[in-house]
Amino acid sequence: MLLNEKEEQFDDPLTVQINKYADRCINNSCIDESLYNLYDVKRGLRDKNGKGVLTGLTEIGDVHSYETIDGKVVPVEGKLFYRGIDVEDIVHGFLKENRFGFEEVTYLLLFGELPSEKRLANFNKVLAEYRTLPPSFVRDIIMKATSTNLMNSLMKSILSLYSYDEKPDDISIPNVLRQSLQLIAKMPLLSVYAYQSYRHFKLDGTLMIKNPRKDYSVAENILYMLREDGKFTPLEAEVLDICLVTHAEHGGGNNSTFTNRVVTSSGTDTYSAIAAAIASLKGFRHGGANLQVHHMFDNIKKNVSDWEDVEEVKEYLGKILDKQAFDGAGLIYGMGHAVYTLSDPRKVILKEFARKLSIEKGREKEFALYEMIENESPDLIKARHHMFKPVCANVDFYSGFVYSMLGIPEEMFTPMFAIARISGWSAHRLEEILNASKIIRPAYKYVGHHAGFVPYEERTPEEGCEEVLRDLEKGAATEAAGETGENTEKEAPEAAKERSEEKE
Repeated sequence: MLLNEKEEQFDDPLTVQINKYADRCINNSCIDESLYNLYDVKRGLRDKNGKGVLTGLTEIGDVHSYETIDGKVVPVEGKLFYRGIDVEDIVHGFLKENRFGFEEVTYLLLFGELPSEKRLANFNKVLAEYRTLPPSFVRDIIMKATSTNLMNSLMKSILSLYSYDEKPDDISIPNVLRQSLQLIAKMPLLSVYAYQSYRHFKLDGTLMIKNPRKDYSVAENILYMLREDGKFTPLEAEVLDICLVTHAEHGGGNNSTFTNRVVTSSGTDTYSAIAAAIASLKGFRHGGANLQVHHMFDNIKKNVSDWEDVEEVKEYLGKILDKQAFDGAGLIYGMGHAVYTLSDPRKVILKEFARKLSIEKGREKEFALYEMIENESPDLIKARHHMFKPVCANVDFYSGFVYSMLGIPEEMFTPMFAIARISGWSAHRLEEILNASKIIRPAYKYVGHHAGFVPYEERTPEEGCEEVLRDLEKGAATEAAGETGENTEKEAPEAAKERSEEKE
């Protein structure tokens, strides 16, 4: 929709004026596309082949998707390493020993080595002690000004915790490590409580705030705090733990981790750095992708009559790619990755557990649909978009399906990513503090024109400005006369009681 079409739909003078400003912004801020090639700009910090520009070094996560054979770069099956150890080996290791893995992976990422049984037990005790919030934090912070997007609630809570820290700006390693462990332990609480607040105030649901159990793992506590009866099966907890493990780290170049390192390089505090990473993760091109996949499949299931008919499914996928179905973006969400080519190792792991869970939940037919679309999409995408690079399903392809089978509400999908990835963010922040000596500052070339200063009397007058100002003045006068809007959001019981006491 064009901006001038929007103007005709609103009588609000301020909206009309904002749309005029927007037109002006667009007209004066769009850069000629040819200049990016002229100056060899690495858009998105990638070269023309899509390879990321080398901006730093890390020992935390390694993403492997190509090999150089006889001087040629050849795509290979994807591999992901945490501190040099293959994630698939890590997963098989703790599953074989019948225990949860996320806490162990967090220890590995932070300290660079696998913990002994005793060290892991002590580490779990530390996390359990930190798995609490300051007095009245839920009432005073989480339940006030409830957000419709939980990622914004998370950022608010993280930044608010700064005020409860006696040494918030101390960036010594012991203090940052203490802050990191506290945030890792608190992130599940902040996420679940934000959802419960949203469910109560925005959806009129029952307010349910549960304290976590010290004897439960992170995965078990999430299911326990989300569910009214607090019950879950061993497979459910195992699968959620696998989700956390596979999302915990993905190298220094992904958008949220790089954001965290950029902000850290300025010398700012831990709470600001993690809040910035969450802001990045919220975007639909990053952490929000699993929700897009979930919505796409809901659309496919509604518009494809026979989920087992390959040709009917392919026909509808073609409509999606041709921008004739779903959201009109022309994308099959969950397919393709910036780095991986033949396979995403996280998807490989998660897919097998999705298969197991679908059997327990009686949703094998849905899993078969996912698998069919995974198999058929690459050829369709390459044909439509004339691509030569291999296309594979990424971790987001199955994660939303897994979350839905676990009964995790879709509002929690992206926060689940944050609960896992804060382990990697914390490790990268510590590494940046220890090794970097400069603020990260890439270059942007100025391509505008220089101009002289123009006096007021020689500038083009604002059209319609007087009418807007008059309308705004009328609106202000009306409000002053007592015609104000109502706040329809429910108050927390405690807050309502406080307000009544204040009136008395």
